Amino acid sequence: MTHSLLVPVFAASVLLASCSSTNVAPSPDPRAELLALHEEAMRAHRESSADLLLRADAPDYVSANRGQITQPSLDVRRERFRQYLGTTRFSEYIDVVPPIVRVSDDGSLGWVIVQVRATGVQTTQEGGSKPLAFESAWIELYERREGSWYRIGNVSNFRP
Repeated sequence: MTHSLLVPVFAASVLLASCSSTNVAPSPDPRAELLALHEEAMRAHRESSADLLLRADAPDYVSANRGQITQPSLDVRRERFRQYLGTTRFSEYIDVVPPIVRVSDDGSLGWVIVQVRATGVQTTQEGGSKPLAFESAWIELYERREGSWYRIGNVSNFRP
């Protein structure tokens, strides 16, 4: 074999060897990632943790709730959830139906639709407690930014 033929053969061999010996982790399943974020939010409610609940929230979050669209800052959301979760203890906070998860074809956007049932007690302003029970459904909107999912919006409603 001539020297001019050995160089391309050697280069191809090195390339093939490096491809076969590299341990490339499979790309994560975006649906599983979004389900994990949903479970984290469920756990945050059960553990009364506003910080855990907001861990994946984007600063430019949009909410549609009770007939109104708002864009509360992360600090405002954190304070609101600290107050709410600080006075609420859930004995039950569960999915009523399995969450429905979709991801865009390009993997940049996703959403999770859920229906939950919650029961527990809430501390009143007078220091007493009152029972709390509700069923709610919502859609969480996510965007992948720099390799991580961020919760960018929520549209929710409560069963009357």
